[in-house]
Amino acid sequence: MNGPFQAKHELTATKLPVEFEVLAPPPLLLPGERLDHYHALRQLIFTDLAPRSAIEWLLAIDVAELSWEIQRYRLLRHRLLVTYRQKAIEAALRHIDMISIAPEFEEEAEYYTRQNALSWRIDPVATTEIEARLTSYGFDQHAINTDVYVQAREVFILFEGLLNAAQARRLLLIREIKKHRIPG
Repeated sequence: MNGPFQAKHELTATKLPVEFEVLAPPPLLLPGERLDHYHALRQLIFTDLAPRSAIEWLLAIDVAELSWEIQRYRLLRHRLLVTYRQKAIEAALRHIDMISIAPEFEEEAEYYTRQNALSWRIDPVATTEIEARLTSYGFDQHAINTDVYVQAREVFILFEGLLNAAQARRLLLIREIKKHRIPG
C-alpha cells in the first residue's frame, strides 16, 4: 500500500465509483483553498490505497479528508507564525524606539512602531532596513524567532495537537484498510 512514488504515467488511476459518490460529500473548503488541489490529493490517495469495497472506499475517503486537514493545519500554522513574526518585529522595535520617549508622545510612537512593523511585512526595502537596524541592536533572526514561538506558543500547541490527532486518525484508518484485506 505504501511504496515508492511512481511517475504520473505509471499510476493506475482509481476513481470513486458512481455508486459510492454518496459516501464522499463535497469538500468544505476555506477561502484560498482550491478544489482542483483537493481533488488531486484525493485522487492520489485513492490510487495509492486502491479501495476494493464500500468499507474500504469509506475509509479511503476519510484518509483523503484527514490528509487535506493536515495540509490545512500546516498552512494555517505557518500563517500564524508569519503573523506573530510581525508582532515580534513590533516588540523589538518598541524596545529600541520607545526607550527615551516622553510619556506625552508614547501613543504616537506606538502608532509609528506598529506602522513600521507593518511596513516590514509588506515592503521589501523596509524589511531590509528594519532587519539591519534590529541586528545592530542585537535582535538577530534567532532572537526574533524565539519571540515568535514564545508569543505563539499556546496557539502553536493547539495546531500541533490538531496535526498529531489527524495524523494518528489517518494512520489508524490505513491500518484498518490493511486489516480489512487480510484473509481471516
